[in-house]
Amino acid sequence: MNSLPSPLKSPRMGTPGAESTSTAGSYNLAIGYLRTFIILLVVAHHAVLAYHPYAPAPPTSLVEQPRLWQAFPIVDAHRWSAFSIFVSFNDIFFMSLMFLLSGLFVWPSLVRKGSGVFLRDRASRLGLPFLVAAAVVAPVAYYPTFLQTGANSGVAGFWQQWRALGNWPAGPAWFLWLLLAFDCGAALLYRLAPKWGETVGRISRTAWYRPLAFLWILVAVSSIAYLPMELAFNAFSWSSLGPFTFQTSRLLHYAVYFLAGVGLGAYGIERGLLASDGELAARWFRWVSAALLTFVGAMIVIIIAITSQTRFWEVLGDLAFVISCATSSFAFLAVFVRFVQHRLAVLDNMTANAYGIYLIHYAFVTWLQYAMLPASLSPVAKAAIVFLGTIVLSWMSTAALRRIPLIRRVI
Repeated sequence: MNSLPSPLKSPRMGTPGAESTSTAGSYNLAIGYLRTFIILLVVAHHAVLAYHPYAPAPPTSLVEQPRLWQAFPIVDAHRWSAFSIFVSFNDIFFMSLMFLLSGLFVWPSLVRKGSGVFLRDRASRLGLPFLVAAAVVAPVAYYPTFLQTGANSGVAGFWQQWRALGNWPAGPAWFLWLLLAFDCGAALLYRLAPKWGETVGRISRTAWYRPLAFLWILVAVSSIAYLPMELAFNAFSWSSLGPFTFQTSRLLHYAVYFLAGVGLGAYGIERGLLASDGELAARWFRWVSAALLTFVGAMIVIIIAITSQTRFWEVLGDLAFVISCATSSFAFLAVFVRFVQHRLAVLDNMTANAYGIYLIHYAFVTWLQYAMLPASLSPVAKAAIVFLGTIVLSWMSTAALRRIPLIRRVI
């Protein structure tokens, strides 16, 4: 898989959930590049939301209900229907896969460091960036939303409405605090049951030679976790306490994927599901085909569920979501494990800055979308400009920030 050994995560190779140079084993090239690719998908996802065919009308005030502007901070009159497919595909799997990837190195790190040092490092790498992203990046990112309301009261008016919200929208940084909470849970379990990771790892043994069996285990457990939550709260509900927000129905679903990652890492990445000579990599084309088919099937069932408004179709839609999520996750894992064999300098550099790109990209996305509102361009052209502009600006900004030693140690 990786013919060039290097640190699991050095200060040059930072992505969310990875470990530090001084404490890590060998770097997994396929996983590092896959994390970077998923972060690029996150940026693209946010870049096209302004041009989503079903985006809501721009708000007239930040405090009005429903506050859909937190998901669609800028809404452009130019729309493209195909963006709904792209957004739906991303939404089904990419955050779940992020949690799985973030769990891969948890168990080796816990065993090596102990729970105390592990949590201290996690608080530094996840907690501090979350606080900065929530306190600084999120208000900057949502200020163009305030401008699109037509308000002319300036920063003072924005701050007045922001404080009246009753919570503090953190934007995409919600992933960091929830990942930190899962890490805390893993560390607590390690203190109470020092062998629990090895037990989960044994369940992952079949993944090397029977990835389909492992997929169905993941589907079964995530169905148990997701269906009751979705039926109780619906798929669109979010919960918040101050800056701590999460998609209510997917809380346990994400925990399952995190634990799946912990189990795969505990058994061993190089000899488990992600082994370069394993069945997953060998059957990559079948997994990609299955991912496309299950996504199409999921979309059909979910559309029927939305239009029929019956519990029967809602449950089928939930099951279709769970199956498509797992299949798409496995497909991306298979492709990267199979084909990522050699380093590329530009990807190494992007991977080194990927965590920072994730942290700050939202501000560039919304300001570029706002700047593009009066432009007489197609939605595809606008989205492309926003995406590429965000990548370049976030990449350059992160690279500049990481010249500061203290910041470099964190991101």
